[in-house]
Amino acid sequence: MKKTIITLLTAALVLPALAEDKKADEKGFEKIFDGKTLKGWKGDPKFWSVKDGAITGTTTRANPTRGNTFIIWEAGKTADFELKLQYKIIRGNSGIQYRSFKLPGNNDGFRIGGYQADFEAGNTYSGILYGERFRGILARRGQKTIIEDNGKPKVVGTVGNSAEIQKQIKKEDWNDYHIVAKGFRFTHYINGVRTVDVLDEDKDQRRADGLLALQLHAGPPMVVQFRNIRIKHIKK
Repeated sequence: MKKTIITLLTAALVLPALAEDKKADEKGFEKIFDGKTLKGWKGDPKFWSVKDGAITGTTTRANPTRGNTFIIWEAGKTADFELKLQYKIIRGNSGIQYRSFKLPGNNDGFRIGGYQADFEAGNTYSGILYGERFRGILARRGQKTIIEDNGKPKVVGTVGNSAEIQKQIKKEDWNDYHIVAKGFRFTHYINGVRTVDVLDEDKDQRRADGLLALQLHAGPPMVVQFRNIRIKHIKK
């Protein structure tokens, strides 16, 4: 009985503290998806919809995308910011574009290039920093890199073991993605685990601001979902 009372008293003290910590972690964040409609977002309606409270991108054998396509947040640009969301992917590859740009040329208007917080259904790319039409892989999972003036990443350290990070990622289930962009330093976290740490010193190509968009990758049929999307703009 005494042990039970102590346990209950401990819980009564700890739980409110955890709730306060969570509230503090969310301070300054604003929701940019209402959970019901695509208001504020624009993508090809052949592929994007809202299902089960999530922005959902779907391709099928009968309805493939010819090239990577994106749904774009139209309410502003990303400069210095933190972004938090949850994602779930079934087959295929996807990512979160930030400080990005629309690709020029004759296309459907939903083709994007720039920094990408990558993730996939497989075991290799989730958490990396990829340059979509923008210099390629800038940091593999677990790496700390500096992107030099030639646009190529130089590995200068580690933030963890790639295989161990992968063990923290849930397959075909919801995961938390957290992106921090301050100046030209970029860090990614999945389920609270840091996956990359990148400093972009390529003055000719690095980007100080740009579009936020979500990717639906070309290839075999896949489904990707995003929910609880919120952003905090950081003043320089």
